[in-house]
Amino acid sequence: RQLQLAQPTLSRRITELEQAVGEPLFVRQSQGMRLTGAGQKLLPAAQHMAEWASEAAASIRHQTDLPQGKVRIAAPPLVAYEVLAPLAAEVRRRYPAIRIEILAGVETLNLSRGEADLSLRITRPSDNELLCLDSVFSPWGVYASAAYAASLPPKPLATQLDWISWAPPFDQLLSYQELQQQIPDFAPAVSADDINVQLAACLAGAGVMLLPQVLQQHSRLPHLRQLLQLDVDLGPAQAGEMFLVCHKRQRDLPKMQKVIELLQAEFARMRGAS
Repeated sequence: RQLQLAQPTLSRRITELEQAVGEPLFVRQSQGMRLTGAGQKLLPAAQHMAEWASEAAASIRHQTDLPQGKVRIAAPPLVAYEVLAPLAAEVRRRYPAIRIEILAGVETLNLSRGEADLSLRITRPSDNELLCLDSVFSPWGVYASAAYAASLPPKPLATQLDWISWAPPFDQLLSYQELQQQIPDFAPAVSADDINVQLAACLAGAGVMLLPQVLQQHSRLPHLRQLLQLDVDLGPAQAGEMFLVCHKRQRDLPKMQKVIELLQAEFARMRGAS
């Protein structure tokens, strides 16, 4: 009914596709059908083909319409909070037909499998199908509340501090690994598997956190700006980089272009303010 095709025609086309692929795509059951493993692999590409077709049809029908549709952006939780949440408001003001879905998490989602449309990540992509559209570099800084900072000597050692960091299984993340390398027998005084809980503990004066300077110093939101950067020697200068990544097949969609432009403007703002 949705495709306006008779069942024999649709069945014949599925058979032809399965013959071209060389594997069955569906398992026929009494209550319908389900995808095989091969079908699951083809599903993201098929979904994107449908999305492209929808975009093309909308463009032909409404040449003057603003871009529309959903854009899913994946990012680490703090970046999602500090960068993507304000960006979503800007997108809504400029392009009300674009819907933003923010996927905040510590795991890097797979753009090739269609798990997200755009990704802000701390590692440069190695997949040839992925495009690195922009990046921003930032040193790490040690931050604390004003009350906690007032209790410290003028230039404290890293070993004298109460550290707030990740709880397992996220103790493999970069910030935790940096502290392990610099502090013998590193063990956080407070740990949590949620960055917002860590920030709340830091703001309450429970200890210090390792954070990217660019997010703390140039945040549009007030909570990070309440933290003070401490003069702490962590050895060699520690720094990281954030990348804006997109799959090649998504790059030229009108809705993607508008969101990418706004993200690139935000990256430029952070670089210029560094």
